Amino acid sequence: MMQRITVLMTAAVCPFSLLRRVDRTSVPVIMLHRVSRSVIASRPARAFSTSSVERVPLFIDGKFVQSKTDKWIDLRNPATNEVICQVPEATQDEMRQATEAAARAYKTWKEVGVQHRQRVMLKLQHLIREHTEELALSITNEQGKTLADARGDVFRGLEVVEHTCGAATLMMGETAENLATSLDTYSYKQPLGVCAGICPFNFPAMIPLWMFPTGTVTGNTYVLKPSEKDPGATMILARLAQEAGLPDGVLNIIHGAHDTVNFICDAPEIKAISFVGGNQAGEYIHSRGSANGKRVQANLGAKNHAVIMPDCDKEQAVGALAGAAFGAAGQRCMALSVVVFVGKSKEWVHDIVQKAKEMKVNGGLEPGTDVGPLITVAAKERAERLIQEGVDNGAELLLDGRNVKVPKYPNGNFVGPTVLNNVGTDNPAYVEEIFAPVLVCTSVDTLEEAIELINRNPYGNGTSIFTSSGAAARKFQHEIDVGQVGINVPIPVPLPMFSFTGSRASIRGDLNFYGKAGINFYTQIKTVTSLWDYNEKTRYSAVMPTLGQK
Repeated sequence: MMQRITVLMTAAVCPFSLLRRVDRTSVPVIMLHRVSRSVIASRPARAFSTSSVERVPLFIDGKFVQSKTDKWIDLRNPATNEVICQVPEATQDEMRQATEAAARAYKTWKEVGVQHRQRVMLKLQHLIREHTEELALSITNEQGKTLADARGDVFRGLEVVEHTCGAATLMMGETAENLATSLDTYSYKQPLGVCAGICPFNFPAMIPLWMFPTGTVTGNTYVLKPSEKDPGATMILARLAQEAGLPDGVLNIIHGAHDTVNFICDAPEIKAISFVGGNQAGEYIHSRGSANGKRVQANLGAKNHAVIMPDCDKEQAVGALAGAAFGAAGQRCMALSVVVFVGKSKEWVHDIVQKAKEMKVNGGLEPGTDVGPLITVAAKERAERLIQEGVDNGAELLLDGRNVKVPKYPNGNFVGPTVLNNVGTDNPAYVEEIFAPVLVCTSVDTLEEAIELINRNPYGNGTSIFTSSGAAARKFQHEIDVGQVGINVPIPVPLPMFSFTGSRASIRGDLNFYGKAGINFYTQIKTVTSLWDYNEKTRYSAVMPTLGQK
């Protein structure tokens, strides 16, 4: 495996060296970025000077093109903090070009048979499988998560693409015959037009694959904005989508920050917006997009609780908690960030601390790494501040991951596994989504108290219970006011034949991501009522039709 990684290294994190076979313009091929020298030489690297840094292109109307902007965002490797590429803030003209290309492509793409569209997705899922290592290496280099976790990022997105390969069945409508004599009613699902996606940094492959495959297989065209912190995987996916047969203009990629988001919210051609990210941005996008008449689905923040019953399998629960709390450095919207011990199980907090101490903090490409770096210096500083605020407000610091030393990567954004105990619900460490490897612990006497505590929290993304009692599990799943529930499952993210059903303050909009709900989000229902009476001529009157009486 390591030999294969070495061979793929340059191509995987410099995907634009592979674009010659699909770039149809005379624009020079631009590498996305070079792999950090710390990975290649197994030693800390010096930062590139900005003059040597490669620049990420846009993808407009089937072509990778360099932006003409004068505003560039430095993208840093989280393990080294070296600048590895620059991401453009696309100009207004470039964003209009992308949207206009999508609008033009929609006129023909919507007429393409759904069978053909799903064949494109079938080819895309095959290409993603072939290029998983390339995608994973790009994710690790830009986002920081371990290579194994990056592969999982790709695979969970791939599952959604696989589900879209059955779009013909998913898009079937309904029919009722002979509602009145010779009168039939039937409905079918039609695309909306140009749709847009705004992605977070924490899943550079999975979230884009939640969005554009479902959006395009249903007959829409797409404008996608990946996170400016790690766009590399999305750019590789654009290349693969083109190779799979997605026509020019069906998928377009623009980059940027606030101005790009505002453009997407305001552009009249865009009919629907998918967003995954933080609360402030999500509330803003939902409000502004909805005010402009767009359909919006926005997955926001979370504070996911795990309830530990004293009758559960202790070893299983402790291992599951450690993985779900500290894996991906806690940068998951479904991370288990709070554990609620019931009764005597509170004594197990020290077992969790011991398990956390065994987890290896290191660069994402290093063998055996459990916890990689946080995405930015600012994310690290925020996590450390909230840990301190937790302590200042009465929490017991059982394990402190601040100032963790990673000799090979002294400049990385590392925070080690951290455990805070006896945390009140008014403590900032409980109230805020820390988005770091920080586990907040509290305890109650009964299951009823645990359910009440969780239901008081405004978020509703996910929750889990660990128990050997079917009755306790049944009570919990029925009474808990959270959209996704795990029973002895730490991260209960549904597979694509279902939908991602976070609730309450964790979502804005009423249609969920992927699955049947995702298909419904990207389509509108048209209902047709037809009368074909072979023997009689229909008589019409000014009276309100009562079609079902005859």
